[in-house]
Amino acid sequence: MIDTMLPLITHPHAVMTGKALLTSFFWLAGLFGLFNFKTIVQEMVDVGLPRPRLFALATIACQLLGSALLISNVAGLAWLGAGALAVFTLLCIPIGHPFWKFSEPKRSAEFHIALEHIAVVGGLFLAAAISQLY
Repeated sequence: MIDTMLPLITHPHAVMTGKALLTSFFWLAGLFGLFNFKTIVQEMVDVGLPRPRLFALATIACQLLGSALLISNVAGLAWLGAGALAVFTLLCIPIGHPFWKFSEPKRSAEFHIALEHIAVVGGLFLAAAISQLY
């Protein structure tokens, strides 16, 4: 079975599709931020970040440029795009989803979001690795 599936899932179009799907959330969030910058700035204010405009710009740039690097692998830099998105995603846990600060039921809801973030980071690691092979 693996002999049949491996050529399909490692085909360049399949790898590109997988990376596009993995980064779709970042693309959508980044594009939303470009057209709704005030909303993103307000999110930064709401979580207590200093210089909210700067953090909003950095967030949008990370989401869009990290995704573009991961998908395109320009100059072999897919690992850098995946790494930037992974660091961003992990930082979102203590900044935006600090589940340990809440009581139930919000604690469980935020904990599940944190677990989803960790799963996405795992996918980013795999995407970076496969980008170096294909």
